[in-house]
Amino acid sequence: MGVMEKIAVKPKTATKVAKVDKKTLPLDSILKMDCIEAMRSLPDACVDMVFADPPYNLQLGGDLQRPDGSQVDAVDDDWDKFDNFAAYDKFTQEWLAEARRILKPDGTLWVIGSYHNIFRVGATLQDQGFWILNDIIWRKSNPMPNFKGTRFTNAHETLIWAAKSDKARYTFHYRSMKTLNDELQMRSDWVIPICGGKERLKLNGTKAHPTQKPEALLYRILLACTNPGDVVLDPFFGTGTTGAVAKRLQRHWIGCERDSTYCKVAEERIEMALPLDESSLETMQSPKSQPRVAFGQLVENGYLRAGAQLTDKKRRFGAIVRADGSLVWNNKYGSIHKIGALVQNAPSCNGWMFWYYQTREGELKVIDELRQNYLLANEP
Repeated sequence: MGVMEKIAVKPKTATKVAKVDKKTLPLDSILKMDCIEAMRSLPDACVDMVFADPPYNLQLGGDLQRPDGSQVDAVDDDWDKFDNFAAYDKFTQEWLAEARRILKPDGTLWVIGSYHNIFRVGATLQDQGFWILNDIIWRKSNPMPNFKGTRFTNAHETLIWAAKSDKARYTFHYRSMKTLNDELQMRSDWVIPICGGKERLKLNGTKAHPTQKPEALLYRILLACTNPGDVVLDPFFGTGTTGAVAKRLQRHWIGCERDSTYCKVAEERIEMALPLDESSLETMQSPKSQPRVAFGQLVENGYLRAGAQLTDKKRRFGAIVRADGSLVWNNKYGSIHKIGALVQNAPSCNGWMFWYYQTREGELKVIDELRQNYLLANEP
């Protein structure tokens, strides 16, 4: 494995923290209890990242109807209901305090929310000493419309990325994110479709979980801010998106979930997830008439798996797809365009039209078809 790049701020004084033996942790398993109780059972400074998708406290005021009279499948579960803002704030303070305790000094916290709760959560985490690194706007390419026509369509959610302090030497794989984004710096607004199609888990024909997050979102976060072997804890595990993606990227995970139905769905889902091989996990270290799609988005969303082989049309050259959307050929790494130019000894190359993939039937197809399929599936 290559040495992973870190963006860090050097602390003025070193803080010694006793190392926790990973063998003592409940790795790759679900703690089937309340999240605060579950985190209290863990030792100090034992996880590398906390990804949290807490209740949004949506404060829904009755059923929501579509124009045709049908009812919208909205979030009305008991776990999202709080008596008032004070009760929600108390809950937020308690779970954030435990998350901070179990997080390593150089670990980071990711928390996602909507306008209903993210500002309250953000204020609380700042009060507790967290240092905000970025707020990320997840812009949904296919959001649910505003059926009443009384507000703007709510087409995004907000993620806060925070370190334990302004001196933390946190992990950030800048180069991998740039490669994932076709050699452009990854911005803080991410266009990713909401969970749907085969990825949307269902029980008896209905959604297994009303707020299931897309795997592409977790894929980007874990690839950016963790290393293989790191421990990621999700205090609101739900149907196990964090665990499934962590397994694919060879990270350890710990989930906290008290709902037995969600636990069962998550366990079955993660059991089926296939981890990527070691060579595919190696990531880049250093150097317009239609909507723009980065090749890395196809990898994130499962259109091509890391480890897949691409060839030119005449099968003269072969390259392997890696987890961040880069290609490897003869121990050289780069984007689909860079490697396409390199194998031809050409000054430039349109990688979308040069590289082909093989279907299950053995047919060669240009990867631009995958891009078109992605655009078609995610039309607004």
